[in-house]
Amino acid sequence: MRLLSTLALAASLVCTPALAGPAPAAAGDKNAFIADLIGKMTLEEKIGQLRLISIGQDMPQPQLIKEIAAGRVGGTFNSVTRADNRPLQDAAAQQSRLKIPIFFAYDVVHGHRTVFPISLGLASSWDMAVVEQAARISGKEASADGLDATFAPMVDISRDPRWGRTSEGFGEDPHLVSQCARASVRGFQGASPANPDSVMAFVKHFALYGAVEGGRDYNTVDMSPQRMYQDYLPPYRAGLDAGAGGVMIALNSVNGVPATSNKWLLRDLLRKEWGFKGVTVSDHGAIDELLRHGVADNGRQAARLAIEAGVDMSMADSRYLEQLPDLVKSGEVPVRLIDEAVREVLGAKYDMGLFQDPYRRIGTAAQDPADVNAESRLHRAEARTAARKSLVLLENRNQTLPLKKGGTVAVIGPLADAPIDIMGSWSAAGKATQSVTLLQGMRDALAGRGQVRYARGANMTDDERVVGYLNFLNWDNPEVVQDKRSPGEMIAEAVETARQADTIVVAVGESRGMSHEASSRTTLSLPGSQQTLLRALRTTGKPLVVVLMNGRPLTINWERDNADALLEAWYPGTEGGHAIADVLFGDENPSGKLPISFPRSLGQIPTYYNHLRIGRPFTPGKPPNYTSQYFEEESGPLYPFGYGLSYTTFSLSDVALSGQTLPRNGQITASVTVKNTGTREGETVVQLYIQDVTASVVRPVKELKDFRKVMLKPGESRVVSFPIGEDKLRFYNGKLEYVAEPGDFNVQVGLDSASVRQQRFTLQP
Repeated sequence: MRLLSTLALAASLVCTPALAGPAPAAAGDKNAFIADLIGKMTLEEKIGQLRLISIGQDMPQPQLIKEIAAGRVGGTFNSVTRADNRPLQDAAAQQSRLKIPIFFAYDVVHGHRTVFPISLGLASSWDMAVVEQAARISGKEASADGLDATFAPMVDISRDPRWGRTSEGFGEDPHLVSQCARASVRGFQGASPANPDSVMAFVKHFALYGAVEGGRDYNTVDMSPQRMYQDYLPPYRAGLDAGAGGVMIALNSVNGVPATSNKWLLRDLLRKEWGFKGVTVSDHGAIDELLRHGVADNGRQAARLAIEAGVDMSMADSRYLEQLPDLVKSGEVPVRLIDEAVREVLGAKYDMGLFQDPYRRIGTAAQDPADVNAESRLHRAEARTAARKSLVLLENRNQTLPLKKGGTVAVIGPLADAPIDIMGSWSAAGKATQSVTLLQGMRDALAGRGQVRYARGANMTDDERVVGYLNFLNWDNPEVVQDKRSPGEMIAEAVETARQADTIVVAVGESRGMSHEASSRTTLSLPGSQQTLLRALRTTGKPLVVVLMNGRPLTINWERDNADALLEAWYPGTEGGHAIADVLFGDENPSGKLPISFPRSLGQIPTYYNHLRIGRPFTPGKPPNYTSQYFEEESGPLYPFGYGLSYTTFSLSDVALSGQTLPRNGQITASVTVKNTGTREGETVVQLYIQDVTASVVRPVKELKDFRKVMLKPGESRVVSFPIGEDKLRFYNGKLEYVAEPGDFNVQVGLDSASVRQQRFTLQP
């Protein structure tokens, strides 16, 4: 891989249906076909291809049809049925001069009509087959609705859970997020993005969006090139290497230069260094935002900066349409830059198969489903399996779980019967009326064998300012609906309901709007209304099972100390209620592991596990004075990365190495024996971490490099082996060279990142 020199990199960071017939079938004809087409286009038609417009949000359909027919739109998003998309494609393929098809995109992040667990939940499965299948089904459902592309996967590394979009990503670790990125792209695109049952993946948000300062959405990012390359850039690269055809550009600035005008990011890194050949798309209104960033004086300058940086398509465009024609005619923007952008847009459409058949995903009106929301169009079994795999058991005192199917269970809490919230943010075309809530799941599980009593117990929050914020964009159909009773009345009902039951299952956490874009938080605790409810329920003395639904790690010290069982459910999707009930009653043995660390308190952030080594580390069991720690509370996370319990228990042997010395271009193997020491069949994740003992720059305390998910019967043992070569030892040194330096390495294997067995080997010079 070609690398920029440190000096050059630093400088760049601070400075700134068919035409005459169907497209040729052979892949080698793509460039010739596109070059020929560009040669036929006027400047206005070229600029039109660079516009990505939202139907309804940016302009009404009648106006959009006219714009498309005039050749002034390259693609649309947010129209999600064949009937809506067909007249738009008709305008392009039948009415425009050159009959260049448009493409249709949507934010299909974790499901389309069937909603799967949020991305953070999918990552909790540590099962790439589950992640890929969720994306594959999402791609099939989206393409069946006439969509050609999705603005997903979202692969931003997130280490500050105050950030609302933590819920959209796969967690804090470069290796795990990269694996999820690859699996997602494979799933969305299938064998080819040209296939009628596939959609093109647009990896987002490029780049570093998850590192916004203070966890505040849209904020700045200031980061060393070394940390970028080592920790934050790999997932984007993994998604692109898996074949993603598009990239959505981030809204943040990168070391003082907005991503939308960042030549180093979009040209030097993405195009030249990584060799990306696909299409880039701005985020919504991002070119106009260059004025508010303060790098452009006016719309003309903003358009010039964006096209020069390499922004191919302008989402919610006005600036390209208004400014590029005169910028080209005046000579300020060479037509070559316009042609480059158009080439990538047309190339993406070619790769989607639209030049061969503009209607390959839309079909004819006679093929439209009679009911787009028909139950038969859902994939419930697969969603239920994915949701089961995503649940993480955090606590289980005195084997409170699994529950017996019988007796009376009190199901309580503002999230117990919340069909909208259980889907999570960015739930695409999913319908709340088709969601299975926890209450419904528990009733179905106990049907004919026990009784379920229900009480809401509390509102999501009693803070009317927060409620107003969450309902602002949905004022005519609010998602957060307040119970008009007083908090005291609601708690009294909940306590009475609990007293009549054998066990309490209480669902608490965040409404989905609290873990969403533009929903950064200054606290990570449960809202006060829910804390009060939990304390009241604790006084009943009944076994208390707390089910968390949330899109980020929360500070749950009281909940950990007082719950008899604690289950992290995230937002588990359409079949979430059934999946949670499956786990609570033991039909499924939980196997999820955390993809992100849980802090003890807000002040402890950041708490990610793979932090750099320091000169005065805190060491448990040794005097804390003059070490790096917070003296008011215990050091380390509340729950570490990779953590998750099971209804059975597992043991690990010591690590065995096939050799003590690793030759260059060679390989050694680290092996452990994992045994199910409990009484139930169960699945766990064996995790391989490596620590570089001495290097030319400070290295992390450990880094995840591999993992295996294994299913074992009671008493069964299995040897799990991890090959280790130079590829697992490489890092970016002070010169941004990707190297494996000779010396000692610690191999650490565990069932989470905190409890590991260790051996050492040496890499030869």
